[in-house]
Amino acid sequence: IGDTIRVSLTEDPEFEVPVAQKIALRYDKRLNHTPILNVSEPSLNWSPFDYKKRLSTEITNIGATNVPRVVADFSYLDKITPSDLGAVGHTYDVRLDKWHMADLGCDYIYFGENNIDFMLPNGVKGIYTSSVWNNLPDKLNNYPVFGVDEYFNTISHSATLNFIKLTTDEVTTSFLTKLSNQKNNIVLLLGSNNINAVADLRNTFFNLSKTELQIPVFIFRVYNTADEEEFMLHASTDCGSLLIDGFSDGIMLTNKQIKQYRVNQISFGILQAARARVTKTEYISCPSCGRTLFDLQETTAMIRKETDHLKGVKIAIMGCIVNGPGEMADADYGYVGSGVGKITLYRGKEVVKKGIEKETAVN
Repeated sequence: IGDTIRVSLTEDPEFEVPVAQKIALRYDKRLNHTPILNVSEPSLNWSPFDYKKRLSTEITNIGATNVPRVVADFSYLDKITPSDLGAVGHTYDVRLDKWHMADLGCDYIYFGENNIDFMLPNGVKGIYTSSVWNNLPDKLNNYPVFGVDEYFNTISHSATLNFIKLTTDEVTTSFLTKLSNQKNNIVLLLGSNNINAVADLRNTFFNLSKTELQIPVFIFRVYNTADEEEFMLHASTDCGSLLIDGFSDGIMLTNKQIKQYRVNQISFGILQAARARVTKTEYISCPSCGRTLFDLQETTAMIRKETDHLKGVKIAIMGCIVNGPGEMADADYGYVGSGVGKITLYRGKEVVKKGIEKETAVN
């Protein structure tokens, strides 16, 4: 949908074009893609113009009014040690024998076939293949993941939480009927093999909304690019599109070629940008134009340095008084150029101070 792409960065304008090109290139040569079967009309509960979160049942800390959860994928690692968890926001202090959790600490870790030999930090739960989970001594803080047939053909399930990992083509009428007869302790890890994954996943959410099932759903996506910017753009457009639709109770991103700490940062960054889960200070700034009355990049960096500890606060940095107040509509505080060398400060939409010298305005 649409004939143009607009990219606005707080950088020099020539850096915006390559980003737009990377986004556009991904959608080239898709005319002969695999059709998305059983395309449904959107449920009356969904509108592309209004945000409304999909209703889902609460299971432990998942679904309902809980923020979307982040699952880190460690299943492809050969050997996992406590120090590896530092990449996903959980640092082990050997001297104190204590775990420290950062703001970007993941909620679950998918270990797959690995069987770790240490206790996880409080607040983090492990996910294992059912065969490994069956032999774990601690089944209270760890949960199994099944394939579709595997789940219905086994009698050994967690009484608390079970994950079913599947793709959109496995969400059939038969599967949904079987699911309706199960206990309310299932979360779907939903992926797609279609090149148009967003449309395919969205269509599956439509089909789910036509049933009475309110099962929580996590989106999982696998990427193979070593280009970090490309990975960030692809993951953001895939997951972000669905999150702002109100779909998904969590995400799991996998990319073996990108460092784990960056995959984790990008996961939380997507949730923050979609306003689904706020874990850091939010900055809103204009892309800079001929009316900008100060060095936007330099000023943004200075403001970030002084305020990046204010978790959850939205701060707008706008170059001029013409469009600034409108573009920063949902910001908590605003820093707006109002004349040569002069700054006006806002609290919400209210002017707090006018005509401050730019040399003292940041403080």
